[in-house]
Amino acid sequence: MPDSRDIVTVEGKDRSGASTAPVTPSPERMEGATATRVCLISLSGELFAIDLRHIREVFEVESVTSVPGMPRALAGVANLRGMVIPLADLRPMLGLSITGPAPKFGVIIRHGSHQMGVLVDQVPEIRTVYTDEFLAAPATGSSENKPFVSSILRVEDRMSGVVEVPTLLAYVQSGG
Repeated sequence: MPDSRDIVTVEGKDRSGASTAPVTPSPERMEGATATRVCLISLSGELFAIDLRHIREVFEVESVTSVPGMPRALAGVANLRGMVIPLADLRPMLGLSITGPAPKFGVIIRHGSHQMGVLVDQVPEIRTVYTDEFLAAPATGSSENKPFVSSILRVEDRMSGVVEVPTLLAYVQSGG
């Protein structure tokens, strides 16, 4: 949620319906800190953030159909109002536990003409964040570990990995 000290001016929406509203930071923010809107997602109890400009929609997943020969990063496909959406399960790619119930929601991400669904446990909130809340992702010694997590975002008392959609889509399309 935007901080109560933030001033939000609505000017319109882009083609996907996402707000194109500029957000003016409060005077307490570091000078030069710019605002961005992110969608927080939860996977296996961990928080991740995706730039809202890359989110098309969130939907409840009724069923996932596996398709032979799909890249290993994809869990299958789902039917969303007559459109077949490929679904990725990021948990194994992020080194998270895949035990327990299957994720109940899908978040359709897009970049250019490419789009796919990402399975998530929940979408706790959409929030405004500022550049001074981002930290560099720690070097793990292996770029294979989390190739599409570009930075860390401080969310109150928790940390959240920031998922880079173009890198994620390229990773999945390459066979991940």
